[in-house]
Amino acid sequence: MPDTLTYPRTVTAGARTITLRLMERDDAPALVAFAEALPPHDLLFLLRDIRNPKVVAAWIEQVERGQIRSLVALEDGRIVGCTALARDELSWSPHVADIRMLISPAMRGTGFGRVLAQECVAMGMADGVSKLTARLTPDQGAALKVFEDLGFLPEALLRNHVRDAQGELHDIAIMALDLERQGGMKALYGMG
Repeated sequence: MPDTLTYPRTVTAGARTITLRLMERDDAPALVAFAEALPPHDLLFLLRDIRNPKVVAAWIEQVERGQIRSLVALEDGRIVGCTALARDELSWSPHVADIRMLISPAMRGTGFGRVLAQECVAMGMADGVSKLTARLTPDQGAALKVFEDLGFLPEALLRNHVRDAQGELHDIAIMALDLERQGGMKALYGMG
């Protein structure tokens, strides 16, 4: 992965060509449109509803202040995925970063989720994070597999933790990767 963390950059997923670049303030309307086009269930693991322009504006402000590192993934000029690596350096857990990742349904099954997840791991390592976490709904089998393949382990199941727009409760699974115990990963990502 010698090109990891170089942006903008072109990657392939199946037969598709995607451009990864750092999120910018001008991405706000396209991010809201991207989120609105996703199945609502895909958004349940997020702490906030990014279909709301105020939430996206706050997210971009955190990116600009360096509190969150985010990428947008573009195919033919439109967003097909995005990431956030959120870390609170003033908290009791400054060594931990949370991965948030969304992918267009059209991109699923192409290996693109793995590309974005690896990018998040590389960002965490570059930032000196010692633990990464990812929140998912337990029925996101493909996403769970991607994180498991990267070495993430199940750490918690929060039962009935989120309520969807119809009032139904859903569980949230939390997976974690201890980067300090994954010594070989740094060499794999060219950071060892």
